[in-house]
Amino acid sequence: MQYLNEKYIMKVTPVAKNEAMIAGEKYRFTVLTDRLIRIEYNEDGIFEDRATQIVVNRDFEVPKFELKQDNEKIEIVTEYMTLIYYTGRKFTPNSLFAKFRGKNANSINDWRYGDGNKKNLKGTARTLDEVNGECKLDSGILSRKNFAQIDDSRSLILEENGTLTPRKNEVTDIYLFGYADDYYAALRDFYELTGKAPLLPRYALGNMWSRYHRYTQKEYIDLMDRFEKEGCPFSVSVIDMDWHLVNYDPRYGDGWTGYTWNTELFPDYKKFLKDLHKRDLEVTLNLHPADGVVPYEDMYEEMAEAMGVSDGTAVKFDITDAKFVENYFKILHHPYEEDGVSFWWMDWQQGNNTKTENLDPLWMLNHYHMLDMQNRGKRPLMLSRYSGLGSHRYPIGFSGDTIITWDSLKFQPYFTATASNAGYSWWSHDIGGHMMGIRDDEMTARWVQLGVFSPINRLHSTNHPLQGKEPWNYSKDTEEVMKNFLRLRHELIPYIYTMNYRTCKDAKPLVSPLYYNHPELDEAYMEEYRNQYYFGTEMLVSPITHPANQITNSAYASTYIPEGEWIDFFNGRRYKGGKVLRLYRDLYTMPVLVKAGGIIPMANDGIKNSTKNPENLKVRVFSGADNIFELYEDDGISRNYENGSFAITKFELKDKKEFIIHAPEGDTSVIPENRSYTVEFNGYTGICFEVSVDGKTCDFETFEENGKVSVIIKNAKGTVNIKFTSVPRIRSNDTEIEAIEFTKRFYGSYVYKFKLYDLIIKKAPVSDILISLAQNDVDENVFHALAEILTALN
Repeated sequence: MQYLNEKYIMKVTPVAKNEAMIAGEKYRFTVLTDRLIRIEYNEDGIFEDRATQIVVNRDFEVPKFELKQDNEKIEIVTEYMTLIYYTGRKFTPNSLFAKFRGKNANSINDWRYGDGNKKNLKGTARTLDEVNGECKLDSGILSRKNFAQIDDSRSLILEENGTLTPRKNEVTDIYLFGYADDYYAALRDFYELTGKAPLLPRYALGNMWSRYHRYTQKEYIDLMDRFEKEGCPFSVSVIDMDWHLVNYDPRYGDGWTGYTWNTELFPDYKKFLKDLHKRDLEVTLNLHPADGVVPYEDMYEEMAEAMGVSDGTAVKFDITDAKFVENYFKILHHPYEEDGVSFWWMDWQQGNNTKTENLDPLWMLNHYHMLDMQNRGKRPLMLSRYSGLGSHRYPIGFSGDTIITWDSLKFQPYFTATASNAGYSWWSHDIGGHMMGIRDDEMTARWVQLGVFSPINRLHSTNHPLQGKEPWNYSKDTEEVMKNFLRLRHELIPYIYTMNYRTCKDAKPLVSPLYYNHPELDEAYMEEYRNQYYFGTEMLVSPITHPANQITNSAYASTYIPEGEWIDFFNGRRYKGGKVLRLYRDLYTMPVLVKAGGIIPMANDGIKNSTKNPENLKVRVFSGADNIFELYEDDGISRNYENGSFAITKFELKDKKEFIIHAPEGDTSVIPENRSYTVEFNGYTGICFEVSVDGKTCDFETFEENGKVSVIIKNAKGTVNIKFTSVPRIRSNDTEIEAIEFTKRFYGSYVYKFKLYDLIIKKAPVSDILISLAQNDVDENVFHALAEILTALN
């Protein structure tokens, strides 16, 4: 029997400190934090100290708690909760329960054994394959009650030798999270328990091109060159299954599994991979490994010999066999990685069964691929489906083949943000939808907009000539929108990559539901606003997921705008928060609001596939409040950051006074030596500057465009200080101009349009204008669109 190579054995710390454990004959409680308690019951009195598929670390610092015990019961008392167990009984709702302290403390929110996950805010699902609209979501670790729980009772044991085994008898193994609405703290400790989310390589955050299509080598390279000519940047080529042979003797399978390049389509695959890398494109290949290695494969003889197969039959896929695992990577994958394959797309759809009872092969494949990449000095990355809690260790998610409809688009913002409740923060969708459905250019434009403000932006489509997602396949308007937003995604990478680091280091996802930052707001939980989400620390996104109305030629997203001031990322309109508005946008933009004082670093090197740290950095600064933003940069691909090889550049806004670009700290070798900055000030008027570097006056350029004032400092080395030499004013909205422009555009009776125009130019009170709209029975979209303009700052 061959044992698993140690490189496929995950390093875990599953044993809790003795001081954290309270054990009896058949029960054990482990106090992991003052809000997280492990609860075990076993009739045989045997308790589990090994890791599981979900839980890999229990070695927490012991929190402060008090144990009260008498002949009848025990009480475990922490700052936030009291767990009570009447000893000598099996666990029941009457023998085991918890009470909580804090603002939501009452008997309604108490936990009793068997409660499960009441009022759970949900998590995610394995796949969106063939989903048209919504699907059922599994539970997450957050709840509107004081508690949520993970039931780990049936999770397989991760043995010290790296293999998985079922539990030998019926046990209770529950993790009780008592975090109430402290959602970030719950997520932080969930990651501590189950493993951190890895830092993604930088290229994964650019645009990905994917299509199920029998490309030839020349056709694909020509397409990449046309993308470059058309100004459509991509950082990853996702090659679907036709890279390998698919037509062969049916006794060996259905053609989905394959490892041999199709030389009719790709006569020189090594050159193909090199040509993609020359164009700054990383490469992932599609995998369906369920049929093993059949005799027609180029590597069959080597694999058969390694596996001891001598009768000419297929080498069977068996992810539970240590010898197969070793050769699966060594023979089938590593050579292609040496040739230029960056990572793999695990498109597993072949069932949930292996030789090990209850072991899902998808989970095992995700797990081993992650360990294999780590041990080859790479950051773990693969494109694969979700395989349960703990899957955040194996990014990125491939959500599957959705139906191309508005209903599917409408579900995805909620689906993506809610997945963060299960720690699964890097979903990749088939942007634009995958198959069937309807042709709707407006829908495609809105879907691409969503993709750009999603964790991963991967365009994909099925194998039909009518469904390709090339921008030039669509109307001129949609083509322009797609191109502009694809460019924007690459410009935003410095910001998104910093949030990638924040996810890894601080357990705070790039995309998070509204209630993470506003747990006290009822609106944050309402279905009407479930599609809006925070996109990092500075932005609030409210995607448009339904068609425009013909009266206003625009579409809207009903949006709750949180307290404070917010500025539209695209048009600069200011909003006073604490209210609900319909945010109307034409096809060319979408509702993205930046908090007052927001600082957004962006690449400014022109249209490029490359996602490397830019030589020219644009920093968009939004007026209205003081703020600090720390830009994170490393080499983008290696694991050297784990040893401190990264740089932090702090941007500091002292509103109406100065903006400071502090000298980078850390390993500055990872950033360009001669970096230039363009600092774009949004929302100021009457602004003048003086600029210094390390206290010495320096040359700079300045220009004003579309109400934005920019300062350019070339080859800046040291701390850059941009002082406002006069006190600027905060720019107000051009309400009258915007209202008149809208009145010109909307379709309707000129008699009423003239009346409305007169009210606007005479500066009638807003209430009079809105009453006039209501009394004249205008279309509701005219009413709400004009109300947005008129009341944005009210």
